[in-house]
Amino acid sequence: MKNLSILGSTGSIGRNVLEIVSMFPERFSVKALSAKDNIPVLADQIEKFHPEIAVVFDKAAAALLKTALPGSAGIDILYGEEGYNAAASHASADLVVVAMVGAAGLMPTLSAVAAKKNIALANKEALVMAGDSVIEQAKKNQVTILPIDSEHSAIFQCIGGNRKEDLNKIFLTASGGPFLNLPDGKFDKIKPEDALNHPNWKMGRKISVDSATLMNKGLEVIEAKCLFGVSKEMIEVVIHPQSVVHSMVSFKDGTVMAQLGIPDMKGAIAYAMSYPERLALKQPEPDFTRIGKLTFEKPDVEKFPCLALAYHACEIGKTLPAVLNAANEIAVAAFLENKISFTNIPEIIKKTMKNHTVAHAPTLGDILEADHWARKEAADLIKDLNVTSIKTAEKKRK
Repeated sequence: MKNLSILGSTGSIGRNVLEIVSMFPERFSVKALSAKDNIPVLADQIEKFHPEIAVVFDKAAAALLKTALPGSAGIDILYGEEGYNAAASHASADLVVVAMVGAAGLMPTLSAVAAKKNIALANKEALVMAGDSVIEQAKKNQVTILPIDSEHSAIFQCIGGNRKEDLNKIFLTASGGPFLNLPDGKFDKIKPEDALNHPNWKMGRKISVDSATLMNKGLEVIEAKCLFGVSKEMIEVVIHPQSVVHSMVSFKDGTVMAQLGIPDMKGAIAYAMSYPERLALKQPEPDFTRIGKLTFEKPDVEKFPCLALAYHACEIGKTLPAVLNAANEIAVAAFLENKISFTNIPEIIKKTMKNHTVAHAPTLGDILEADHWARKEAADLIKDLNVTSIKTAEKKRK
């Protein structure tokens, strides 16, 4: 029996984890659940899986959760950073699933590492922001980090059984998102509901927009660099619209190994949960005769500038990846609230990165400060952008 602590249990990844737990109740037990403020879903999960602790964002959400659980005797309801860290380091947990969205996942990830808990990682931002620190501490504490992202799981599976020194290149596949074939002249007309309509994958709102801008793939480049200890030059993004090849690796003798499957996160999640075993998920195999052909193409970084920005942040390193990530989170949130256009997203990120003074040999404190600064800077740029837009509109009316 493997005991789980699930951070971000009400999101897409978290729900899939719990679905797998339900399929294999003899294999997994849930000891801790955490969410932000989706109280109805979290309450249902608590009733079904009976964790020892549950964590929410703040005191108000904790009060609501207690109200939703009249028979909550025996469960500790915590909140805030202290609560998330408690769930991440819960004494009886064997595996911590980090499925929180955004920079909020960094500190709980570090708490899990400090508590010497193995981690199933879906939160790429932890490695984007402070990958060197996370990996260094994980090695020091003999913590295994197992990737949940389908692409990184694929790479992990392809590398397995081979010598690292024989690795030549990582091919990180991307579907291209919903706007792969949309003329870039129409990008300024894109609405949030358009960006959320991914052709292949069912994901949360923020990651769906990241997929549409290709920022998600850029963040995955930085994540792969940290996870697998390779250079930026060894990682090539390849557009693969069918989403059947989840990623590939090549070796110095010219051999290429690929991991294939249907576009469903359960395979990667289950592999991280049960590693080194494989669970009998009874997932269908790709219907290759129906698919007919698998296609690949280079990404258009002029049409999707977020990918180029991420590669630049990966090259510079230090505090710039944290700035990239923070500015992206603020810009995506503003887009989803209809405060800026789709094309404004890379503009805001680029300006924020340009205005940042990179800290050399940064400490964790420097990285957190860069994250805080970038959020304020991006928010100010959005405010200035909106003021300019209003003034322009007023001039046109006159």
